[in-house]
Amino acid sequence: MSSKLSTFICQNCGSETSQYFGRCLNCNSWNSIVEEIKSKRSRYQEIKNNKKSKPFNEISSKKISRFTSGFREFDRVLGGGIVPGSVVLLGGEPGIGKSTIVLQSAGKISLNEKVLYITAEESLEQVKIRWERLNQNSIDLKIFAETNLSLIIEEIKSVNPSFAIIDSIQAIHNHEMQSSPGSVSQVRECSSELQNLAKDNNIALLIIGHVTKDGALAGPKTLEHLVDTVINFEGDNISSHRLLRSIKNRFGSTFEIGIFEMLEEGLREIKNPSSIFTNKENISGVTTTITNEGTRPLAVDIQALVNKTFYSNPRRTTTGISINRLHQILAVIEKHVGIKLSEFDCYIATGGGFEINDPSSDLGVAISILSSLKNIPPLASSSYIGELGLSGQVRKSNNLRTKIEEAVRLGIKNIIVPKLEEELNINFQNLINIKEISNIKEAVNYSFSK
Repeated sequence: MSSKLSTFICQNCGSETSQYFGRCLNCNSWNSIVEEIKSKRSRYQEIKNNKKSKPFNEISSKKISRFTSGFREFDRVLGGGIVPGSVVLLGGEPGIGKSTIVLQSAGKISLNEKVLYITAEESLEQVKIRWERLNQNSIDLKIFAETNLSLIIEEIKSVNPSFAIIDSIQAIHNHEMQSSPGSVSQVRECSSELQNLAKDNNIALLIIGHVTKDGALAGPKTLEHLVDTVINFEGDNISSHRLLRSIKNRFGSTFEIGIFEMLEEGLREIKNPSSIFTNKENISGVTTTITNEGTRPLAVDIQALVNKTFYSNPRRTTTGISINRLHQILAVIEKHVGIKLSEFDCYIATGGGFEINDPSSDLGVAISILSSLKNIPPLASSSYIGELGLSGQVRKSNNLRTKIEEAVRLGIKNIIVPKLEEELNINFQNLINIKEISNIKEAVNYSFSK
């Protein structure tokens, strides 16, 4: 019989203490510490006597054989497909479509691989209703409805699938632990045992997790360190578009995105995402920038509204861009263009509310602000790329070649960029008019002189 260990765990941050405190010493949250009793011995614990350390020159470097998820956009986010033995954590808001995309993907994978779908939140009949609505086909797909960890592990061992899905980790419980399902200790222990099972049997495992009120993945931070890939499924209740965004990926680039559209019959991939976030009309206050998310270039409209303020302090509001970046851009405009904006409210929004993390969008934000202030459209069919330095210079952008190639593909006629290497400029002759600038004044003069 295994011995028991009592510990006190914060349900907010996952920190452990040996005694109870009214306030967590790590995250300072009140009344979040709960006593939990767990077993010292893990249920899934096997000693591998045949495992020994090896020098690098004796380790075979065979290429990883990935298999497709059935969606090119999903494969892009994963780094080229699903790696056998990998553990993927998928998080997102309730009702965003996590179970939908996973069930669709499971059906497509089952045409070539053995798949086990474990549902801990729905009955088999409820999953069947959703399956019929999605109108999917499958060959080797099994569904198992269970919340008990020991029974789930036995079923995975019995079926021995190539790909297993846990929907969701917060609903699974280890009966040897007295804490309730969804608690920090339950999530951590269940994930750890499932991860060990997947690694030892070379099973690709996808775990669906809930998110907190602030949008972060629920459970301890150690859960994210435990898995190989962390993916967020983003969207809102108004728009039908959904974004898959990789936050961590041991087998590919991070911050890679995949774009889908939610329809009545399920999720559909969007092949030309730049068309969603851009509008070809040439109006005042709107510019187009090309940003890189992972390895993918995307054209996104930046909209600005500058209006006379009626407040003692002007309002600054952003959607899709950091508010601190807006404050910095406004300061650069005042200092180096000589236009005072302290008497104007400034509102910035990206096309479709797309979140831009690439600093090369600074130039597009600045030109859209000035365009709205002057009430003059910027240069027609143009794109702006460049990071603004505090001294007013336009700094070089990463992945500039791919951004120019995307502009050419979209039929954009002019692109305003920082100083280029001569070879790069020659490669795009007769394809697009490239205007090289060194500071914000040059960009302003070129944009509003025609």
